[in-house]
Amino acid sequence: MNLPRIAVPARAGISARTPDAVLERWDASILSADAIGDNVISIYDVIGEDFWTGGGFTLKRLDAALRTIGRRDFEVHINSPGGDMFEGVAIYNKIRDHADANTLSVKVKVLGVAASAASVIAMAGDEIEIGTSASIMIHNCWTVAMGNRRDFAEMAVTMEQFDANMASVYEARTGNDAETVASMMDAETWFSGQAAIDAGFATALLPADRIKSEPNAKANALRAEKQTERALRLAGASAKEAKTTISDMKKAARDDAVEPNSNADVAKSDYAAIAASLMKSTSALGVSHD
Repeated sequence: MNLPRIAVPARAGISARTPDAVLERWDASILSADAIGDNVISIYDVIGEDFWTGGGFTLKRLDAALRTIGRRDFEVHINSPGGDMFEGVAIYNKIRDHADANTLSVKVKVLGVAASAASVIAMAGDEIEIGTSASIMIHNCWTVAMGNRRDFAEMAVTMEQFDANMASVYEARTGNDAETVASMMDAETWFSGQAAIDAGFATALLPADRIKSEPNAKANALRAEKQTERALRLAGASAKEAKTTISDMKKAARDDAVEPNSNADVAKSDYAAIAASLMKSTSALGVSHD
C-alpha cells in the first residue's frame, strides 16, 4: 500500500504525550493468544521512553527488532495508550521505510487499544486487523508546555503542522477528505471493532480466540503513579516536586516488598507494592479509582 511518510517538525521544547484520561482506558492485560514468532513486533507499552517505569516502546527497540526480522514479512501487535507523538511518528516512518525498501508486507493487529501515537503506528500496516472490542483513537497532538506567550505561539504553529502531517496518513489510509479527518481529530474520536473497519482505519476483524488477557501489575502501578502526580500537582506541588515525591514513594514500596523467589516474582512484587502504596496515597488525596 502506498502510504506517505510523516514529516516531523522540530520539537521546539514540546513534549507530546497522551492525556491521563486515555491512559486510564487502557487495559494492559490484553495480549495476543498466538505463539509469538521472531517476525512479530509486540507493542504493549506506552510509546517513547517512560519516565515512570523506565520502559516504553521506542525507536531503538524497533530498530533492534527489525534487524532480527531482516527481509521477511512481519506483524506488529499493538495494545498501547499512545505516548510521545514524535516517537510514534518516527516508529511509523521506520516501519514503512523498512517494508518499502525490502518489498515486505506488514500486518498490524490491534488487540486492545491503539490510541494517539499508537494509532499512527497502526496505520503503517498493509493490513490492519482489529479485535471486536478493541479500539483505535485519533486526536490532535496533545502536550503539556511551559513558557511565555511567544513560546506558546511557536508551539501552536508546530503542533498545527504536526496535526496536518498526521492527518495526511489518516486520509491516505481511510480515503476520507482532509476536512472529515480534521473533524475526527478535533473531536478525539474512538473507533471500536467494526466501526474502525467501516471508517477505513482497519481492514478486518481479529477473531476473539486470537486475543487473551493476563493480569498486568506494571500497568496498575503506572496508572497509580499518574494519578498520584495529578493529585500532588492539584495540591500545589511543582512537576519536579511531584516526581521527587513519587520516586521516594516507589523506593519505599520496593524496600517494603516481600522477598520473592525469582526475578520475575521480584518484578511482580515490586510493581504490586508500588501500586498499592500509590493507590493508598492518591485515595488519601481524594482521587477516585473507580
